[in-house]
Amino acid sequence: MRSRYSAYVLRLEDYLLATWHPETRPSELDLAADDTKWLGLAVTQHVQQDETHATVEFVARYRIAGKGHRLHELSRFVKLAGQWLYRDGELR
Repeated sequence: MRSRYSAYVLRLEDYLLATWHPETRPSELDLAADDTKWLGLAVTQHVQQDETHATVEFVARYRIAGKGHRLHELSRFVKLAGQWLYRDGELR
């Protein structure tokens, strides 16, 4: 989760797509046009259900056009071929 947050901060689209589950991965991202300024990440919970499934609950703070926001999500990850991939998330 932390590496994906860092990739959003640094606008590393290739890394984000490579760490996204193929069943839910978008065909492309356009972070270059995004004016989001990421301010911080707090991982509040991590639970590994079994060897290939885990959830991470987090709060990410960011600013757009000077206005502060929070993204609170329960993310689901699946381990494929030895790599944890972001599957999807549920907003809290």
